[in-house]
Amino acid sequence: MYYIYILANKKDGTLYIGVTNNLIRRTGKHKQNLAGRFTKKRHVHKLVYFESTSDIREAIYREKCMKRWRRQWKVELIEKDNPCWEDLYYDII
Repeated sequence: MYYIYILANKKDGTLYIGVTNNLIRRTGKHKQNLAGRFTKKRHVHKLVYFESTSDIREAIYREKCMKRWRRQWKVELIEKDNPCWEDLYYDII
């Protein structure tokens, strides 16, 4: 499986969109500041949204599309299933 995910530093805060084949490991690296300068510098560690697909090409395409979306569309996507912007990481481990 491949995962498209959104991290945030707080409700209505900075957003980061990524793709991975191991959501637990990748999110854990973000939480430990081992996964890139953008998330480390801005303290973007909360997993607030994710979806999965079995096709890597589909996952990459979806990630690229979501990165081009208006911010409001991303917020609406998050709040549809996670209105309080809870950290979903602890639900998946």
